Order: sequence, then structure tokens, then C-alpha cells
Amino acid sequence: MGSNSMELLGIEPLELQFPFELKKQISCSMQLTNRTDDYIGFKVKTTSPKKYCVRPNSGIVPPRSTSDVIVTMQAQKEEPLDMQCKDKFLVQSVIVAEGTLPKDITGDLFTKQSGNVVDEVKLKVVYVPPPKPPSPVREGSEEGSSPRPSLSDGSTLNYQEMQTTRESDEAAIKAQKGQEGFTPETLALISKLTEERNSAIQQNNKLREELDLVRRELSKQNGGFSFVVVAVIALLGILLGFIMKR
Repeated sequence: MGSNSMELLGIEPLELQFPFELKKQISCSMQLTNRTDDYIGFKVKTTSPKKYCVRPNSGIVPPRSTSDVIVTMQAQKEEPLDMQCKDKFLVQSVIVAEGTLPKDITGDLFTKQSGNVVDEVKLKVVYVPPPKPPSPVREGSEEGSSPRPSLSDGSTLNYQEMQTTRESDEAAIKAQKGQEGFTPETLALISKLTEERNSAIQQNNKLREELDLVRRELSKQNGGFSFVVVAVIALLGILLGFIMKR
């Protein structure tokens, strides 16, 4: 926290948990709560600005209201050692005048030269195992929040401002294309071919069932196979082979 003892914004949670999965973007949210009668401007910084996208990364929280911030971690190509993360986030807040616009919330407001009293809160990043499909509720999600860290903790960390929304979007698109290697047109073609393949498999299974039914009916007869029955079985076999070739 800054030089004053007043908490400008309440922040939950103080520990950002990401269910880590390789080659997948992961998001979590934090809620900023203004319990004062003042307008509060905020800015979010991180020690790894190229790794995360924050929306919004700055803004204004009106009196007695809340604001949600979404933090997205870009898809990672390598799994971290022992699932440990040293990344940190810093949320700075300062009292601003009524009528101040979000575009006016710049880094200059949070410097010592500005003369403003700045409140600062540090947040840790923690990797957790991804939720299992049968259990939609992640274990540990209801745990109480940890104590608010002091300003002296990790004070030498180099916090940097986030990329703009456009830069973050472009980086995310490039990362996605680089990892997947497919254009939207290619993905659409793959999806269409997959649907056709599934349809052919269904037809194949249906013909197999009909063929088995004919064979069971024939087994009940004592007179042997008639010419018509043999022709039907042969036709079904030809159709089955055609579908399997597809």
C-alpha cells in the first residue's frame, strides 16, 4: 500500500489462479470494489506484460460500486517446472476528480512526481491443475482470501504496463496461428470432412445391422438360402465395401 493507510479499492482475489493447460489460453477474473465516496482511477501492471492480456488494464471505479477485470494468460508451449509461477501483478489506485474519463488514466497519475497518494496492491499468480470433466467445480475455489500483502514484499520487481487491447488481440491471433498452423478456411474444411466421415461411419453401422438381421432370419429357416436372399446379401456387402472405401 502507499504512504496512506486508507484502502482505496478492495481486490478479490489476491491470488490469481490459472488452471494450467499447454497450448491453451486461460482466463481468470478479479473484482475491484470502491467502498469510498470518491471516484477511483486504477491501473494494472505485471512483471510479464507479453504473457498476459488484461481487460481493462486501466479505468475508473465510481463511488460505492465494483468493476470486473479479466486477466488472460496466453497459450504456453512448455509446462513450468514444478508448476510454479513467479509472475506478479500490481494494481495501483488513486482518487480522481468526478468527470475524469478512462482515457485520462495514464501512468503519470501514479508517479511520485504527481503528488497523488497512490494505493498499491500486489497479486500472486498460481497454477492449479485443470478441473476434471466429471467435476465442474474446481477444488479450493471457495477458500478464503489470503491476507493483503505489504508494499515491501517484492518491492524490487519490475512491473510494466500492459499492452493495449489491439496489441493484445494481434499477439493472441499470431500466437494461435503459430501454434495451430491452420487458417480458418482449412479448419472449416477439416470440420466438413470430419462430419462426412462420421456420416459414412453411421451408414456403415446401419448396413451392418441390416445384414446381421438378414442372416438371423435366414438361420431360422430350414430350407436354405433362396436366390433372392443371396442377391440381397451380396448387394448389402457391395454397399458396405463402398462406404468403407469412403
